[in-house]
Amino acid sequence: MAEISAKLVKELRDKTGAGMMDCKKALKESKGDISKATEWLRQKGITSAEKKAGRVAAEGIVGSYIHTGGRVGVLVEVNCETDFVARREEFQELVKNIAMQIAACPNVEYVKVEDIPAEISEKEKAIEMGRDDLAKKPDNIKEKIVQGRIDKRLKELSLMDQPYIRDQSISVDELVKQTVAQIGENIQVRRFTRYVLGEGIEKEETNFADEVAAQMGGK
Repeated sequence: MAEISAKLVKELRDKTGAGMMDCKKALKESKGDISKATEWLRQKGITSAEKKAGRVAAEGIVGSYIHTGGRVGVLVEVNCETDFVARREEFQELVKNIAMQIAACPNVEYVKVEDIPAEISEKEKAIEMGRDDLAKKPDNIKEKIVQGRIDKRLKELSLMDQPYIRDQSISVDELVKQTVAQIGENIQVRRFTRYVLGEGIEKEETNFADEVAAQMGGK
């Protein structure tokens, strides 16, 4: 095919944040198709992240987000390998976006599924096994249905499994992996805390998720 133009490379770079040479290679691999090149880079990011996942990430920052009006606040610790990367704009932007994501996801309680205590999974299994719609199904079919429902429920509690609020086509986990590919260091979301004004006090509910999503979409 014809030589990939600099304009096309720049367009892909602006869209993905990937390096110039990676963008050029992705476009060559996908014969100049921007969508396919984006998918190629996304896969490359996942591969790069997996290679770096075992490396120690003891630096980083504690990021925060306070929703408009001061009704919801988030603190999140995100780790990287070096203080240099912790100061980079791309890393700090990632931390900010993760904090906003947490603010918009009131049901999320854990960083990843692996962090969820076994007793919660067992409790969910007990609830699902007792549902009326499964009463007449064979045990082997019932087990598969119940396991599917449990997996779905646990992912609802996991931050890394949430669709990224600014791009629903990727998860928060994929967002982190894309940044790993971009900056070349292991990145781990370690922990977070979400504060809601008046939590535990009976009051009228407000849909903070929609408000945060609207604010992020306007940027």
